Amino acid sequence: MTNNNPFPVLDEHTAAHVAELFRSFSDTSRVRILSAIVERELNVGTLAALVGVTESAVSHHMRGLRQMRLVAARREGKEVFYRIEDPHIITLFQQGVAHIQDK
Repeated sequence: MTNNNPFPVLDEHTAAHVAELFRSFSDTSRVRILSAIVERELNVGTLAALVGVTESAVSHHMRGLRQMRLVAARREGKEVFYRIEDPHIITLFQQGVAHIQDK
């Protein structure tokens, strides 16, 4: 039997990183935060108000997302603004939303 699948089986290291990436989308607050910054840069206070969580919670989520390199931060005085920098993450996020909304 020939395997015509052009996508090879992932090695353990790559599989672990992909699993970690998808774990980043496993919290509803984090997903809502990401939805707010898909198309624009926002500060922690604005994100907290939009999502309905504390600024501390937003900062906690953003720290993890920054470590995963899903978001980038820019400081302006005392405020920190976040954005999704990688177009792959934007596409992945939008595809996930489209998949759910099409059902």
